[in-house]
Amino acid sequence: MLKIQFRWLMTCMLLMTITGCANDQRILERIGLTHTTSFDLMPGGMLKVTNSIPLAVGEGRKPREVLTSIADSSKGSKVDLARQTQLVLVSGQMRNLLFGTTLARRGFWDDIDTMVRDPSISPRVKVTVVDGDAHDLLVKSYSNYLRTAQYIDRMMESETRFQSIPKVTLYEFTRDYYDDGIDPIAPIIKDIGDHVKVNGIALFQDDRYLMRIDEKETIFFSMLSKNFKLGSLPIRLSNEEEKKELVLFDSLISKRRIHASRTGGSTFKVDFEISVSGSILEYMGDLKISKEEDRHELEVKIGENITSHLETIVKDMQKHNVDSLGLGNAIKNIVPYKEWKAMEWREVYPEVEIHCQTKVKIKHYGKFQ
Repeated sequence: MLKIQFRWLMTCMLLMTITGCANDQRILERIGLTHTTSFDLMPGGMLKVTNSIPLAVGEGRKPREVLTSIADSSKGSKVDLARQTQLVLVSGQMRNLLFGTTLARRGFWDDIDTMVRDPSISPRVKVTVVDGDAHDLLVKSYSNYLRTAQYIDRMMESETRFQSIPKVTLYEFTRDYYDDGIDPIAPIIKDIGDHVKVNGIALFQDDRYLMRIDEKETIFFSMLSKNFKLGSLPIRLSNEEEKKELVLFDSLISKRRIHASRTGGSTFKVDFEISVSGSILEYMGDLKISKEEDRHELEVKIGENITSHLETIVKDMQKHNVDSLGLGNAIKNIVPYKEWKAMEWREVYPEVEIHCQTKVKIKHYGKFQ
């Protein structure tokens, strides 16, 4: 009798499991997993919100569904977007947030704040500025790529891996927004016809995009902002047509040190000490890098070139009053807390004396040494 009861119990449990799987399968087929959402500012202050939803590729099926709504706010658009599809829209698998240039220059904290407060959205979702209209980029189809949203996501992962651009997520943007000693940043991408390319780094004052680091200068910004490995840096040491001097510095290891000091009552000085080592993959010039003295001369030239780029960047940031390198945090560490809270950092920051020094070490310069 007990054996019969046990068998019935096991049979019922199996049936319940099978039924549950079938129900889950039916539910999944009706769910629209939003991968990327874009935001653009419209005339009159309205917001254009676009969702890209990947679909399973089958016979006669399109690879994605793209929905667009114009509303007063990002959450207000959610109802309208849901009306445009038979799928149940969810945000648990979101990967990217794209913001058009016009909205970024006005400021988009309200939209970021909405995302941060949504428990279904991961804090690891990437924040990216689009040079132009984010909607136009997201809805465009690129011939070499099946789904535009996934193409952008993988491209950004690749670029951040090789230090071309910083990886900025909801968590990092929000952290820097609330920190009174640093301003947020975000990578910029741009449509160039058949492809999308990284077009620099957007620097913010609070949540407003005020200035851009050019794509060719992003490696220098990385040297100022963090320690990193795996970078690559082509440098033109001479611009003379008859006497070109070029070097490709690869496998970079860059380390930075920041030293802040007070030079007066409310005046400060910050010194950046950058140490860069790497390999020479290519050199065009008169020096013989197999000779130690010529190699040392080349190290000095590269260091001076890097320092010039670094000082240009920090002066430009002071001009636009964006503290994207966190100099405020460096100053905060050397002054009493009460003094820092009473300080008008936006007024003090442009007057901070900043010096950069770069030390370069060539580790390798080819097979035949």
